[in-house]
Amino acid sequence: MNTSIRALEREMLADIPLARAIDLRIADADGDSLTLAAPLEPNINDKGCAFGGSLASLLTLAGWSLLSLRLRIAGEDCDVYVQDSRLRYLAPVWGDLRATARLADGEDWKSFFGMLAARGKSRLRVLASVPGENGAAATTLEARFVALRRVVNLGAA
Repeated sequence: MNTSIRALEREMLADIPLARAIDLRIADADGDSLTLAAPLEPNINDKGCAFGGSLASLLTLAGWSLLSLRLRIAGEDCDVYVQDSRLRYLAPVWGDLRATARLADGEDWKSFFGMLAARGKSRLRVLASVPGENGAAATTLEARFVALRRVVNLGAA
């Protein structure tokens, strides 16, 4: 899995300019959760705490990365999109950013992959959060992501 994690990180940094700008890294992944990290310095606002746009981006990318990694490990070639999301800013983040994503209650990988096998597309809800100074969630995201199996065009030259 470590090889898949590093490959995903390299691709995000190469293909997503925002990932480079916020200086994100995959800090941890165990298959059921994934944590992205980014230093405060390139993500700071005029008040000296984390910029809300950076928090939103890091949380969204954490959810996207969780699905993308699981799909890679399963050998699935899919595009992953965020379908909708709800973001809550609960407290300022004064230090480096760490966003952890996991499946929302009631979601499971077996159902997700079963639907993908049956229809070539699937969706699930993900929860992600960034802790604040006291360890409680400072920013949260609940999002629905969609995976669409890529269609190989064998007729293209």
